Amino acid sequence: MDIESMATEYKNVYDFETTKSIIQDLTYIESDKYFKERKVEFKEEQKRSLGFMNSDGFYTNLGLLFSDQCIHSIKLAIFQGINKLTFKDRKEFSGSILKQIDDVFKYIEFFNRTRSEFSGLNRIDIPDYPIEAVREALLNAVTHRDYSYSSSTLISLFDDRIEFVSLGGLPKGITYNDMLLGISVLRNSRVADVFYRLHLIEAYGTGIQKIMESYDDFYSKPKIEVSDNAFKITLPNTNYKHDFTIKENTVTFNEQKVLDYLNGKYHSTRKEIEDSAGLSQATTIRVLSDLLGKGLIVRQGEGKSTTYTKRF
Repeated sequence: MDIESMATEYKNVYDFETTKSIIQDLTYIESDKYFKERKVEFKEEQKRSLGFMNSDGFYTNLGLLFSDQCIHSIKLAIFQGINKLTFKDRKEFSGSILKQIDDVFKYIEFFNRTRSEFSGLNRIDIPDYPIEAVREALLNAVTHRDYSYSSSTLISLFDDRIEFVSLGGLPKGITYNDMLLGISVLRNSRVADVFYRLHLIEAYGTGIQKIMESYDDFYSKPKIEVSDNAFKITLPNTNYKHDFTIKENTVTFNEQKVLDYLNGKYHSTRKEIEDSAGLSQATTIRVLSDLLGKGLIVRQGEGKSTTYTKRF
């Protein structure tokens, strides 16, 4: 069975979004603001075309999700240390799912500390969590969760990680490896369509890849866990225990070759390092990633202008 057929079969089991909402007295104060800020029309005609209302003029569950009366919420807890023994703060976010993602993102950003370091005269700021990864993990949790369950989406912030847990496992026929390859069968295709129109998402099926790519230069990597009824993304804190001491014997032979080359160098490209150390491109990329994760070198720039400097 192809992906399109699986998506059709999945939607035919129970289409939550198009089902008539049990609540019909809905308002859209927050969504109105959101659409206006992005210069997207949001009148009754658009509500019908987007699927907020059905052909009989009744509000659907999709309309409920974007309304001020949305019955689903996101619960966020901040813990002291790396376990759940001690709460530092907890908060529940409700209202339109547009308001929820906006409020939650701002709240997480408040606790997303930034470590600054210097390479020569240049200051480099490194947040605990890559902003792109936080954004995509949050959007994934809201877009793909199973809203037929009433429980909240859960976000837990620890000293060493942040966890996003949403209800609903992978859609039928999609495997874990399929997901990592970017194959996506949308559980809530109309929610995704609204997010696309509001430029919150760029394309379907790219979120997980963006999360992984945002950690390319770090030693610790995101972790994804899936059960029959839940989906969990864990983002590691890139600055956690950054001040640990690297012993000489923990540096590999190839890593030491790169460090020796970078001694006294201000900025070096990956190609320059590759040629001087006599390593293959793949090996050089892996070595640089490991050295970044160990906090022994600093990365600057993007794309072809990316350079590396030894930390002093």
